Amino acid sequence: MPKRERDSAVDLSGLPTDASLRKQIDGWLDWLAYGKAFSAHTLTAYRIDIRHFLWFVNKHTGAEVTLAVLKDLSLRDFRSWLAARHAENFTATSTARAVSVVRGFFRYLEKHNALENAAVHHIRTPKLPKSLPKALSEDQSLDSLGMVGADHKDEWVQLRDVALLTLIYGCGLRISEALAVTPSQIREGAMSLTLTGKGNKQRMVPLLPQVHEAIAAYRKICPYGLEAKEPLFRGARGKPMRPEILQKEIRNLRAALGLPESATPHAFRHSFATHLLASGGDLRTIQELLGHADLSTTQRYTKVDHERLLIAYQKAHPRA
Repeated sequence: MPKRERDSAVDLSGLPTDASLRKQIDGWLDWLAYGKAFSAHTLTAYRIDIRHFLWFVNKHTGAEVTLAVLKDLSLRDFRSWLAARHAENFTATSTARAVSVVRGFFRYLEKHNALENAAVHHIRTPKLPKSLPKALSEDQSLDSLGMVGADHKDEWVQLRDVALLTLIYGCGLRISEALAVTPSQIREGAMSLTLTGKGNKQRMVPLLPQVHEAIAAYRKICPYGLEAKEPLFRGARGKPMRPEILQKEIRNLRAALGLPESATPHAFRHSFATHLLASGGDLRTIQELLGHADLSTTQRYTKVDHERLLIAYQKAHPRA
């Protein structure tokens, strides 16, 4: 049976539940919609997950599902639900989301004094497969630097996008880190850039001459005064540049250069690390440059590079 993410029906009206529980479900969904401002797509996913869980409880207990029934569920009952999902070929990602949804529903019931069930908080979330970073090739990265922002009628905007993407790829920055950089951090001739990343962890990255050149070209014709302690990169109206502006530009690049869907601003950070590793960089240095707290996070790039080498081998070796 193929993996599946969800049932087709999302109507909750036919659930074997009593009036008190249905009232709580309605209140929970209203709170998600209006209190948490969840999107319609997310609400649909939540309805599907809670529906599947309550149907399981009905079949598992052989009784109408009530608040009292939910209160009495044991850890073994919840494990049986997970086993049922596994038997029905739900993906680990889908089940992890469902566990989060069910826990959230029980927390809502506890908060509103409807019931308490300690067992639900001890469900073990399925282990998710670690996704590998999607890196671009060196040619794709360089082509992107040459093409980004090319459609802008204002030259300063084009140079801004070139400078920003050059900074991300040249220093391995997260987009949030790059957009937070100020003019005072990149002084003319400075050999390095000091950043504060996730968890307020500081790190220092080298500044390549190409990064300096790209930023200098942008600063020279930027029509807005770039204060020393204010963000370096500005939007069209002079306000600090938002991440979605670069994200849109990268989507345009994907169409223009035939790049894969995985080509995002973050992919250039991954490309920085992968290309360093391919050129002989050691993992500890790359870990420090990326600001990873755990070396195991950086070690994912060894598999990326290994797969790249295998592909190159299979294409080029006469006996492959």
